[in-house]
Amino acid sequence: MVYPTEKVMRATAAKLVAAHQEASRTQDWLFFVDELYAEDCIYTCEYAGVMEVVANGIDEIKATHYGRDMQVGWEGWTFPYEGVYVGGDNRLVTHWWNRGPGQRPEGGYYQTPGVSFITLNDQARICRQFDMFDLAHQMRLCDELESAGLLSLQLKEEWVKPMKARLAVALAGD
Repeated sequence: MVYPTEKVMRATAAKLVAAHQEASRTQDWLFFVDELYAEDCIYTCEYAGVMEVVANGIDEIKATHYGRDMQVGWEGWTFPYEGVYVGGDNRLVTHWWNRGPGQRPEGGYYQTPGVSFITLNDQARICRQFDMFDLAHQMRLCDELESAGLLSLQLKEEWVKPMKARLAVALAGD
């Protein structure tokens, strides 16, 4: 495999960051998938060992991660990037935030960190992506948002409650 140059990899990363900024603004999380992802991409999002979402190919990515998982309940959330790191081969590591709506009374953000490990193919399209974030802190963040009146009822019912139940079962053991 011929790896993309660092310049090409940085350009792909910049497109991804810009697309996520626009998607956060418009809540349209599908417009960039065909341009940035390889047809046979595998996208994995690991939720603290209690759930794993794996999408095989563009259609599944659109149906799961960027479709079902991002389209409903996340209104007002943004996912700004803290940094993008380019590896010596065809890999990118991105550090981003799950940033909830509104701001804390003292002026800070309601947010938790996340990281993506991305592999590009020889055409500088994303062919593998593995996302991770701290799910326990994400649940605490959602509790804080609820206390502040900023958590969507739909997000609470369809994502927060089921995820907390999965975490409780996993932590309780057998």
